[in-house]
Amino acid sequence: MNHASEAASATERPPVRRVVIAGGGTAGWMAAAALSRTLGKVLDITLIESEEIGTVGVGEATIPTLVTFHRLLDINEQEVMAATNATMKLGIAFDGWRDVGEDYIHSFGTTGKDHWTAGFQHFWLKGRERGLARDYGEYCLELRAAQENRFAHLPNGGINYAFHLDSGLYARFLRRFSEGYGVRRVEGRIGEVALAANGDIAAVVMADGSRIEGDLFIDCTGFRALLIGQTLGVGFEDWSQWLFNDTAIAVQTESLRPAVPYVRCSARDAGWQWRIPLQHRVGNGIVFSSRHTDEASARATLLGSIEGAQRTEPRVIRFRPGQRVKAWERNCVSLGLASGFLEPLESTSIHLIQRGITRLLQSFPHVINQVDIDEYNAQVQSEIVHIRDFVILHYAVSNRRDTPYWRDCAAMELPPSLRHRIDLFAETGRVFRIPNELFAENSWVQVMLGQGLTPRQRHPAPDLMGDDELNHFLEGIRRHVESTVSRLPTHMDYIRSYCPMKDAAAAAAV
Repeated sequence: MNHASEAASATERPPVRRVVIAGGGTAGWMAAAALSRTLGKVLDITLIESEEIGTVGVGEATIPTLVTFHRLLDINEQEVMAATNATMKLGIAFDGWRDVGEDYIHSFGTTGKDHWTAGFQHFWLKGRERGLARDYGEYCLELRAAQENRFAHLPNGGINYAFHLDSGLYARFLRRFSEGYGVRRVEGRIGEVALAANGDIAAVVMADGSRIEGDLFIDCTGFRALLIGQTLGVGFEDWSQWLFNDTAIAVQTESLRPAVPYVRCSARDAGWQWRIPLQHRVGNGIVFSSRHTDEASARATLLGSIEGAQRTEPRVIRFRPGQRVKAWERNCVSLGLASGFLEPLESTSIHLIQRGITRLLQSFPHVINQVDIDEYNAQVQSEIVHIRDFVILHYAVSNRRDTPYWRDCAAMELPPSLRHRIDLFAETGRVFRIPNELFAENSWVQVMLGQGLTPRQRHPAPDLMGDDELNHFLEGIRRHVESTVSRLPTHMDYIRSYCPMKDAAAAAAV
């Protein structure tokens, strides 16, 4: 359909008053919570989910944008953390990614102090030339706090953090929140999706024959993409030429030690393994490429390296890395796995749900029109490509060549957008952030330096400082970081006082 005929059909569409969310889980209930809290007084919101259909439910590590999401919806942080047995997250520890036996942390903090002409990394590089600089991470509060297993909220947002949380409990919390703002939940399976004469979705028909009509439909049906893919026929862009992993195995274990405020991502022969500590248990999993190993070997690697008794049987999750060609088609918006999937290396799954919801709210239509749809899709595509490139970066600049998997990672042809970023940093030490992209310059610098990519040049601005002045500058930052970290309580001491589990016995049964 061309734009003229599409615009004509849009005039036949009714004002958006009835919103139907197909699917629950994290994506569905986040959408229900945000829509009901902001527009619930003018919308009739229905969420359909079936207790018979499970959710993937392993996206348990988040990034700091979720803190903002809770603040926007006026969700009390202590309440949601207590309800989800959450702990704090200051970053991600990458073990064996630069090379076997080498590690680094990508933290949520800002490293050092930038000058308007040059980032802190240039002053650090100058200091290293002169024998004055310590490890790059020693100039970052969040990174050092993670290493020392410490945390506390600081005045004026003085520490950046996110959460580790139980995603199943999070969905339950958001369900209670949403129902408090008028969301109606319908239990049952969707039997079919009915189309209107103009090609829009008119209703979902339940397995029992009941019909739920709507003006706007939100597809949260997971990898099935029942509405956006199966019904409306929107295609999928496959990114497996850059992201080889296509399978995950997840298992929960008992906690044996105090939870640390970071996720551990350990590189393996044909993928990587995660460890996410909650208050009441630990989430573990392995992500791997079926082209480079088999399920039995991956399972053995995972189960051979976990700690604590198993609380669940290992669960296999197969996926295809990539993105729906259009996240919004006609009167259907896809969120979460229905929209696409990137392996959770940088904990972006929940963020992408949140961004899709926020973008929808900011462009919420009175009557659905193609201009809104096109703009929404353009913004979604731009953001996901930047995140895709950041995830690929971890494989592209690794020094590992010890297995076929890592040799294939080193040999792959990179997207031109990522190739430029790597070449720019490798030659000049510079990173330029693209407007509205998720990962700030410091994230790119931390990962590239952490993976062992050392720039051949640096900015001349630090040459204006003599050794004494440069040493005073660097040491002043480092001492402030260390002084602040030394005054922080241990992570779990803070958690126990700030957001203890409401019912340890109930948590143990989850």
